[in-house]
Amino acid sequence: MGEVAAALALVAVAVGISRWRGAGLESDIVIAVVRSFVQLTAIGFVITAIFDQDTLLLVVVLLSVMVVFGAFTARTRAREVPDALRPLIIALALSAVATLGLVLALGIFPATPRYLVPVGGMVIGNAMTASAVALNRLGDEMHSDAARVEATLALGATSRVAAAPSVRRALRSGTITLVDSTKTTGLIFFPGTMVGMLLAGADPTDAVRLQLILLYVLLGAVAISALTATSLAYRNFFTPAHQLRDTGGASGPDSANGQAGGAIG
Repeated sequence: MGEVAAALALVAVAVGISRWRGAGLESDIVIAVVRSFVQLTAIGFVITAIFDQDTLLLVVVLLSVMVVFGAFTARTRAREVPDALRPLIIALALSAVATLGLVLALGIFPATPRYLVPVGGMVIGNAMTASAVALNRLGDEMHSDAARVEATLALGATSRVAAAPSVRRALRSGTITLVDSTKTTGLIFFPGTMVGMLLAGADPTDAVRLQLILLYVLLGAVAISALTATSLAYRNFFTPAHQLRDTGGASGPDSANGQAGGAIG
């Protein structure tokens, strides 16, 4: 704990820079530090209990809770998308199940809590970020591009065709960050898993191999989650008659009650 307390000196630097330049991030930084300490300490006790019990049922419960909380967190970034919670829950759950299922089926990791908990947490966390970014971009695209979408619908296109350019750009936004990070891994920065293993005294070759596995796993998870979230969420902008809804710039089911023009001819 002494080392953890000493690391707060860097947090003080961040707070000082924010105050000096008037960024207004001081309270956010303090809240983030406090929350991270409480949450990580609590999850440390939870993981210890799961490891001691050594049962997959507790792993499923923990990952399910992560999916739900991750979906609620991502929804705050997707305010412009009507009823975004359901697509997010499905996207995160499908990403976790598909990714971990394939990892186990290929024999990459054994089906034990010691492997499934940390890998599952990384998968859901990265899937949450990708889905949130993708839906945030999708909401902006659908609102800024409403005239084009309505014109396309008026020419007889379905909602899927009309929304395709926006969905494509949103999918790219959700996945490009991890793709770029993977490109520069080992050249510009060392990922967290590799750094942790090296600090713990692991062989560099083992650290590299594990990091490569996790990077490839996360690429698949991010692609699945972003694709699922955008493929489901774009439909919430349209009525069953392929009309563009008037969301009024707000998210949620109540905001999706109005309907604008743009019916198919």
